[in-house]
Amino acid sequence: MSGLRYVYAVCRPFGTPLSAQLTGVAGVPPKQLTHHGLVAVVGHVPEEDFAEKPLRAHLEDLDWLGATARAHQNVIDALTVVTSPLPLRLATVFLDDSGVRTMMEQREDAFLRTLDRLDGRVEWGVKVYAESPEPSGSTESSGNSEAGPAASPAKPVSGRDYLRQRRGQHRAHEEKWEQAEQFSRRLHETLSGYAEETRIHAPQNAALSDVPGRNVLNAAYLVPRSESEAFVELVDRTKDDSPGLRVELTGPWAAYSFSGEDS
Repeated sequence: MSGLRYVYAVCRPFGTPLSAQLTGVAGVPPKQLTHHGLVAVVGHVPEEDFAEKPLRAHLEDLDWLGATARAHQNVIDALTVVTSPLPLRLATVFLDDSGVRTMMEQREDAFLRTLDRLDGRVEWGVKVYAESPEPSGSTESSGNSEAGPAASPAKPVSGRDYLRQRRGQHRAHEEKWEQAEQFSRRLHETLSGYAEETRIHAPQNAALSDVPGRNVLNAAYLVPRSESEAFVELVDRTKDDSPGLRVELTGPWAAYSFSGEDS
């Protein structure tokens, strides 16, 4: 088949076949390309989309980029079920099979070391979000009609009253964030006991992620598959430990955060 070679990941040889219905980028099923003790999982992609110039233009097209990223991730997810893949960067493309084999030859030692470290392990992601505290004196429905008017915030009658209210609101916010950070530190320490490696990522930008609340913890954990059930149960037990905080668990993923690759 003609076309360029799109490389999803590098793996050790694995015996369980991928689903015959699995398709990847450009709607093409992935194939295995073996070289020495490594397997590159590749797909054929058209030059009119993935040659250097058109690819550069496509990477500025968010719709195209999103569809390509989802197709890429579908293949990585399928690989994660049957092996511990080393995912490569989105849109890693070579001219032909020879180019892929040359890349594997040049990086063979590094690939083998990383695959040994990731073997039998998956990545779990844990995020903690803190909801913004209600303004001082704000009203929440309690089912008690008598509490309605009385619970309304008092209108400041002077500049001093206004400053006093603002200081109270500021203290409430600071106490809320401090509680959230303390909870996140304890949770991270506990989860780290189940993980062989951890990574603390920068907090998500709420304006970009469109997720409610302030992201206090954004961490990744490299966990043996044999410990994953206990890890998930531990996260689930913490979800109601602190009111106003939301714990989000994602995974299991291929070990992007621990691969040493620009994935």
